[in-house]
Amino acid sequence: MEKQILDKQIKPKKQGEKKIQYFDYSLLAIVVFLVCFGLVMLYSTSSYSAQVKFGNSMYFFSKQAFISAASLVGMLVVSKIDYHWYAKIAKMAYWVAFILMALVLTPLGVEAYGARRWIQLPFNQTLQPSEVTKLAIVIFIPLLICKVGKRIKDWKVFGVIFVWGAIAAAGVLFLTDNLSTAVIVMGMVCIMLFVAHPKTAPFIGVAAGGVALIAVVVKALDSIMDTSSNFRLRRILVWLHPEEYASDGGYQVMQGLYAIGSGGFWGKGLGNSAQKMIIPEAQNDMILSIICEELGVFGVIVMLTLFGMLLYRLMFIAQNAPDLYGSLIVTGIFAHIAIQVILNVAVVLNLIPTTGITLPFISYGGTSIIFLMVEMGLALGVSRKIQFDE
Repeated sequence: MEKQILDKQIKPKKQGEKKIQYFDYSLLAIVVFLVCFGLVMLYSTSSYSAQVKFGNSMYFFSKQAFISAASLVGMLVVSKIDYHWYAKIAKMAYWVAFILMALVLTPLGVEAYGARRWIQLPFNQTLQPSEVTKLAIVIFIPLLICKVGKRIKDWKVFGVIFVWGAIAAAGVLFLTDNLSTAVIVMGMVCIMLFVAHPKTAPFIGVAAGGVALIAVVVKALDSIMDTSSNFRLRRILVWLHPEEYASDGGYQVMQGLYAIGSGGFWGKGLGNSAQKMIIPEAQNDMILSIICEELGVFGVIVMLTLFGMLLYRLMFIAQNAPDLYGSLIVTGIFAHIAIQVILNVAVVLNLIPTTGITLPFISYGGTSIIFLMVEMGLALGVSRKIQFDE
């Protein structure tokens, strides 16, 4: 059934027309640059804390380097698979993601950094099931959109697909207690639906209304939550008044802002950060503050330019994909990277409350880099199917 639906969308080749096979080497090069940049900054950021905790300054770097190298090979393998095959396993992947998230609530669940979001694997390895959910959404929601075709204009049909995405986001929130990843999953679904739906105005209206509602709620909460014990409400309070909580919940944010301010435009130089010695777990979601301190605003501009180039290549592949399924897969990947980068930068600059969201390809995290590389392999696989006139 899925194959028949997708076959109908593939653009027919005109008789006698010569085509040139395409592969996006630019995307591949950018991914390699980002991974290498991330490894350099990871070592610079984590060498001191790794030496103190484990007696080995290379502890975080060596683990990330090994996983990154293996993931690069995996990315190339995934890129050779016909992406239409994923339509056959998309629904199964969706439910497997739920099963893995449910395992977090069992004895297999692992708690780290005050959160229970991982499951224990053999050989002392862990897996974050919410990353599996992101990948499942990337291949499943496009399949649903392809199945309904032009009926996506019907708001009832649209709503059914939206509910599938909302259920996945709710699973991430309630099974793994991970609000920030739930926001990313829901954002990915909304962006894919936005791209597939022919009307733009309703989405703009809903987005504007949502921003206004959030602003009103935050303002109201600010006046009533001083005595709240809910950690998410406390995060909002720390975000609004970080100086008042500099010795408690706002410590990491304030130290990160000090690091950013002390770096200036050119930075102190690679390896010369002072704040990395006192920012807790700086190699995770706060690594951008160390990049600012060591490489300055210039270094951050270079890094964000690389991300901009990555997103541009993904957009190019999505626009030139041979069918709607491939285009929406790459759109979902684009949404994932864009939302996660924006959220991480906003947290480090204290524009939004702390979320624990890592910086793609840069922050430490084995599960994250593995699934990011799988997504890049998917995008490269779609690029292989692009054909241009000779």
